[in-house]
Amino acid sequence: MRIQGQSRETVWETADGRAIEVIDQRRLPYELTTVRLGDVGAVADAIHSMVIRGAPLIGAVAAYGVCFAAESASDADIDPAVAVAGAQLRATRPTAVNLGWAVEFVIRQITAEITAAGKREAARRAARQIVSEERERSRRIGLVGLPLIEAIARKHHRPVNVLTHCNAGWLATIDFGTATAPIYAAHDRGIPVHVWVDETRPRNQGAALTAYELAEHGVPHTVIADNAGGHLMQRGQVDLVIVGADRVAANGDTANKIGTYLKALAANDCGVPFYVALPTSSFDLATADASAIPIEERSPDEVRYLDGMGPTGPTRIRLVPETSPAANPAFDITPARLVTAFITEAGIFIPAEIAGVVTQLPSEFSTPADCSSG
Repeated sequence: MRIQGQSRETVWETADGRAIEVIDQRRLPYELTTVRLGDVGAVADAIHSMVIRGAPLIGAVAAYGVCFAAESASDADIDPAVAVAGAQLRATRPTAVNLGWAVEFVIRQITAEITAAGKREAARRAARQIVSEERERSRRIGLVGLPLIEAIARKHHRPVNVLTHCNAGWLATIDFGTATAPIYAAHDRGIPVHVWVDETRPRNQGAALTAYELAEHGVPHTVIADNAGGHLMQRGQVDLVIVGADRVAANGDTANKIGTYLKALAANDCGVPFYVALPTSSFDLATADASAIPIEERSPDEVRYLDGMGPTGPTRIRLVPETSPAANPAFDITPARLVTAFITEAGIFIPAEIAGVVTQLPSEFSTPADCSSG
C-alpha cells in the first residue's frame, strides 16, 4: 500500500538477512519510523508493546521470532531453543489465534528436519511462507468483498458508506488489510466509497492508524467518536459495517477489539449488514465457542492516559482523576447470531458454514486448526 505516494510493506527482511524491519505503529500518525527486530526477545517485546499489532501481522512477525531463535542456537540446541521461544512469544498476547498457530507451524517445520542446517533453512522458509500466504489472503479478501460494495453503489448511485472499528487495515496485516481490503479494492476500481472510522478507545487505532492509511491512499473518510456509530445507523448513514477479527471460534463467535460488540448490536437493531473480514488463518476450530477465548487485559494506563500531538510534538496527558482506577479489557465477543457473514479469501459464508469451509481449503490456504494460542 502507499505512504507519501510510495509503496510500503508492513514487514520486510533487512539487506543482511539477520533481522526484519517493521513500521512502529505507536508513532503513527505523528511520524513514520521503523524498528529493527533481530532476536526473539525483540520480537516478543514488539508484539507485547504494540510496536506491531493486528492478528495476521502478529503471526507473521512471531514466525520470524522462532526463526531467529533457531538461527542463533547452537546446532545441538535448536529444538529446545525454539520451544522456549515459542512459549515466550505465545505469552505476549493471548487473544489473537494467528500468533499461536504461526509459532507452532514454524516449530513443526523445524523439528521435522534432522540436520541443524536443515532446521535453520526450514525456519526461514516457513516464516517467509507465512508472510507470502497472508499477503495473498488479504488480497483475495478484497476481491471477495468487492461485490458487496459494488451492489450497494449500483443500487443507490451514491458513495457507499462503510463503518469500521479499530484498525483492520494494511498496517495490521501483510498488506491490503482485512476489513479495509474490500474498501481499497472498491476505491481502486473507481467506486465511490466513504468510511466512518471509529476512534477506537483506548489506544485510538482507528483515529491514529485507519485514518492515516486511508488518507495516504486517498480514500474519503470521517473519524467519529466510538459512541456515534449507532446514531449514524439510525439515520441511514451506514450501508454496511465491516470489522476484522483476532479469533473466531468454530461456532462463529468473534473476538475483536473492545467495542465491536456494541457496533454489532446497533447494526442488528437498525438492519445494517454486519460483516467480519478475516483470513481463514484467524479461525480457531479447536475452540468451540466464546467461552474458551481468552480476553487480554492490558494496562489500565492505556485508559487513564491519552497520547496525542502537542504544540512541541507527541505528548501524553492524563484524562482521569489521579486516584481513579481503570480497567482495560482489550477485546470483546460478538456472538455468531449478530454476524451477517464472514468475508474471507475462500468466499463469503455464514457462521454455520465455518467448519465445512475451512476444513476443505487447499493446503496452501488452510488454517492449522489443531493449534490454539490460548
